Amino acid sequence: MSRDDGTGDQGVRETASIPGGGLSHRVPDLGALELLLAVARLGSLGRAAREVGITQPAASSRIRSMERQLGVALVDRSPTGSRLTDAGALVTDWARRVVEAAEAFDAGAQALRDRRDSRLRVAASMTIAEYLLPGWLLALRAQRPDTAVSLIAGNSTVVAERVLSGEADLGFVEGVSVPSGLDSVVIAHDRLIVVTAPGHAWARRRRALDARELAGAPLILREEGSGTRQVLDAALGGLARPLIELSSTTAVKASAASGAGPAVLSELALGEELSARRLVEIPVEGVRLSRDLRAVWPVGHRPTGPARDLLALTRG
Repeated sequence: MSRDDGTGDQGVRETASIPGGGLSHRVPDLGALELLLAVARLGSLGRAAREVGITQPAASSRIRSMERQLGVALVDRSPTGSRLTDAGALVTDWARRVVEAAEAFDAGAQALRDRRDSRLRVAASMTIAEYLLPGWLLALRAQRPDTAVSLIAGNSTVVAERVLSGEADLGFVEGVSVPSGLDSVVIAHDRLIVVTAPGHAWARRRRALDARELAGAPLILREEGSGTRQVLDAALGGLARPLIELSSTTAVKASAASGAGPAVLSELALGEELSARRLVEIPVEGVRLSRDLRAVWPVGHRPTGPARDLLALTRG
C-alpha cells in the first residue's frame, strides 16, 4: 500500500491498541463510510471525492483518519487509480449495511416529521379564537396548505389543561399569569373596557368610573376561569359583582346591548358594536385593565413544525 501520512504500520498498530471509548469513537462517521463506498464503486479517490462534494486532499485525509481509527489499511493508491485492500473490501461490505440502515432511519424519521406536519391541534381562549386566530390560520394555510388544523376553543383554564394533557400542540391564553407547567411568550397586548347600552345611566356620566364604583356595580361577566374574568378580578381585588355570568363573549355583548347591565370585555371583541353605537365605552380611572395575550406550550417542549410556524406568524 502506498501511504503518505507518515504514520507507518507501527503507528496504526499502536492506535488500534488503545482501549476504552464508546461505540461512536470506534465506528467511522457516515460521511467517511459513504466516501469509502464511492472509492469502491468508482475505483478512484479523486472521482469519489467529487461525487461526495469534497476536495481530493480532504478525501485522502478522511481515508487516512478512518484507517487510523480502525487500525487497518483500507485503500491502496497507484498512478492508475485506487483499489481496496482485502480488509478494505470487508469493511466496505459492513459500511454498505450501515449506510443502508442510516438511510432507512432517515426515511423513518422523515415519515414521523411528515405525520407530525400533517396536522396541528390548537387550543385558544375565546377572544383569541374569535378575533385573532382566524387571520393567523389563513396565513398558515398559505405556508402549509396540506396541514389540517383542529381548534379547541374555551376559557384560559381549559386551554392550559388541553396543552398540558397533550391534546393540543399549542395554546393561546389571556390570563394574568402563566399556568404552572407551561412556558410562554407574549404575542399581543389587549385591554378590557367597560361598556353599556346607550340608554344606561352610565352612558350619560360626565366623569370616569373609579375602582370603588366599578366594584360596587353588578356586572355582566364571563365565567370564572376565563382570562377576561381573571384580569378583572385581579384589578378589583376579587370584588367584582356578577349580575350574570356567561360562557361566551357573544352572549355577554348581547346581554349588555339589550340593556341588562354593564359588561367588561376585550377591546378586540367590541369594534363593530362600538362603531354601530349598540354599545358605548364607559371611561374608567384608577383600574388597570390591560393584559398580555400569550402562546403557551409544555415546559421544555418548544413548538416544532406547524406549531412553530403558527407561533412565528403571531409575532410577525
